[in-house]
Amino acid sequence: MAISTVRPDGWPQTTIVGYANDGLVIYFLIYRSSQKFANIQHDDRVSIAVGEEPRELRELKAVFAGAHAREVTDTKEGEHAWRLLVRRHPNLAAFAVPEGSETAMMRVVCQYVSVLDYSKGLGHNEALTIGGDDAAMTHSSRTEDWGSTAARQKS
Repeated sequence: MAISTVRPDGWPQTTIVGYANDGLVIYFLIYRSSQKFANIQHDDRVSIAVGEEPRELRELKAVFAGAHAREVTDTKEGEHAWRLLVRRHPNLAAFAVPEGSETAMMRVVCQYVSVLDYSKGLGHNEALTIGGDDAAMTHSSRTEDWGSTAARQKS
């Protein structure tokens, strides 16, 4: 997952982290000494992106979200997050839960979500704003013309 944080000078900083999710709640582990942790302490707004390079453009699927990040301080939630991370990343299974003095388990609840699914048409995306116990779709679009135009121009 790519995560973008806000540097103290206002510029975005994007890095890659391993993550696990429980619905719209995303967990990731970072070092307390990292610039990412310092950025989140200064401004908890983050932007995340999850996707992979498709073989064909029409197979593109990705999720983007804006949210606020916070450190997990509840022991039970931290253990739950660690179990999710180990399940998603089996290479972590040989490790004990990292020491809180060196690392921070972070929690992000997706708030502004965009879902790309080009299998429904080139450029198809849906935008959701999630707040409280309800979700509201705010925008859905399909820009099939872009793909048709690009294909005609190539011919």
